[in-house]
Amino acid sequence: MSIRRLPEHLVNRIAAGEVVERPASALKELVENAIDAGARRIAITLSEGGLSRIEVADDGCGMTPADMALALERHATSKLPDSLVGDEGALEMVATLGFRGEALPSIASVARLTIESRVAGGEGWARTIDNGALLREGPAALPPGTRVIVEALFGRVPARRKFLRSPRAEYAACLDAVRRLAMARCDIAFTLEHDGRRALAVTQAEERPERVAALTDRALADNAVAIDLERPTDAGPLVLGGVASIPTYNRGVADHQYLFVNGRPVRDRLLMGAIRGAYAEMLPRDRHAVVALFLDVPASEVDVNVHPAKTEVRFRDPAMVRGLIVSGLRRALDAAGHRSVQRPSADALAMWQPESPAPPAEGRAWGLPETVGIGEVSAALDAASRGTGLYGGVRDYRPTFFTAPPAARAEPAWAPPPQTASHPLGVARGQVAKTYIVAEAEDGLVLVDQHAAHERLVLERMRAALAGGRVASQALLLPEVVELEEPACDRLEARAAELAELGLDLERFGPTAMLVRATPALLGQADPTGLVTDLADELAAFDQALSLRERLDAVAGTMACHGSVRAGRVLGVTEMNALLREMEATPHSGQCNHGRPTWVKLAHGDIEKLFGRR
Repeated sequence: MSIRRLPEHLVNRIAAGEVVERPASALKELVENAIDAGARRIAITLSEGGLSRIEVADDGCGMTPADMALALERHATSKLPDSLVGDEGALEMVATLGFRGEALPSIASVARLTIESRVAGGEGWARTIDNGALLREGPAALPPGTRVIVEALFGRVPARRKFLRSPRAEYAACLDAVRRLAMARCDIAFTLEHDGRRALAVTQAEERPERVAALTDRALADNAVAIDLERPTDAGPLVLGGVASIPTYNRGVADHQYLFVNGRPVRDRLLMGAIRGAYAEMLPRDRHAVVALFLDVPASEVDVNVHPAKTEVRFRDPAMVRGLIVSGLRRALDAAGHRSVQRPSADALAMWQPESPAPPAEGRAWGLPETVGIGEVSAALDAASRGTGLYGGVRDYRPTFFTAPPAARAEPAWAPPPQTASHPLGVARGQVAKTYIVAEAEDGLVLVDQHAAHERLVLERMRAALAGGRVASQALLLPEVVELEEPACDRLEARAAELAELGLDLERFGPTAMLVRATPALLGQADPTGLVTDLADELAAFDQALSLRERLDAVAGTMACHGSVRAGRVLGVTEMNALLREMEATPHSGQCNHGRPTWVKLAHGDIEKLFGRR
């Protein structure tokens, strides 16, 4: 086969395959062009997730008819200063966003593209290209600025069209692209409408923390720290700014981490790894911080052309950049001190009263029967997670919410303790830091993480209930409204039937909210807002083609985490022993749902070594 030149329309379609992967890619290029044109307001309109129509209107500098014709030619750009044209190092000095000159002609080769533009003091002009062919051009009436309309993307390229996802999925990708660009430019007002309904609106001249919170979660503004660090280099200063959540405000996936280099949204493994390193030992392994980091570096120190869509960058000194991010985050988090997501209110603190326990009945341990059978363990643990008495028909003299917990003293043992020889995990002797159960076994000392252990037990019970047909649900007295992003609500609505099998009854409550009517009974008084938010993140983390039954560990594990006995809860001796007994009878109870150990043992020999007896 001889070598020959490809026709122009085929060259454009090949270029479109690199730049225009989906509607979100085309939208990103158009919005970046509007930003580079000096726009102060950008209005975006989508239909069917961008599959049928994308419209971007701005109030930027506009184009003359001659500039418009040139913009539709390949390798034509206004993004390089005249002084750099012909310079071998010109590409290293690119400081704009939409530099790629083939973006517009590539889009025009696989869709119907209409450009209407007018410069200040001039006349408007319009030009329409239909899949690479000029359809019409002529005068147009519009205010100064530019409006670009893309219709029927990949309409005549069925091989590409069939690989696009559903309108909802494409819309979610478009929304994410616009959110990242809007986050980078606080000086520009953005609006996004989808199928006639406004989905995003941010005003001009917002401060960076407010803009980030408006585009992610309003609660982030009260649960984040500001990042501000500068490091000098020979080429110029490296400046790191932005916001980062405190460790107790986290999410189930890393999709809520936004990174920007010189105002350009990027997805870089180096930067993501630096964030993980900064939060090391402060977050559980399966939790992720919410951050928006803005890194400004000299243009000569970064290469922005390593990826066709410019979503990746390469640094000249990656170690310095990583160290800057880790140092900036840790300094800000250290300065946060004891801050947490929520502090107890004055009203809640006022409800605590001095302890005045009544004497328990003779032969009873704090109002409980003398023995607790294996069949009663689940009820005891569930009652502990709900904060209620273990047995409804027996008066419970243990401290309740309205009385202070025992202060560093042992609980009276009114019944003889069980023998350690018959129990591998021993018998409870006390509780440390309201988190760890101390048990004495025949061959050593056992320490149990009460939250991690009960988390595994709840998961195994959910598995058993689901294998039997359906997890029992518990209706809420007042349904709770959980506000989420629209794509997250779409994912939950699409899986509502499967979630109902797991005992979670959800229904759509407007574009950006879900109504929780019932939660799994095994979870007790779980937090519906936190549970639904984490489930939405879990659904975003794995392929929608998989069913929830195929990802039971991820989804049910998230539910079990919200329904287990929390660290910081004071447990009675009987409750602690009940937890140990069920652990002995439950498979896989040696590790929690996230892979962490639920208990460790110090053998007698190990203890003797600690005290120099060996």
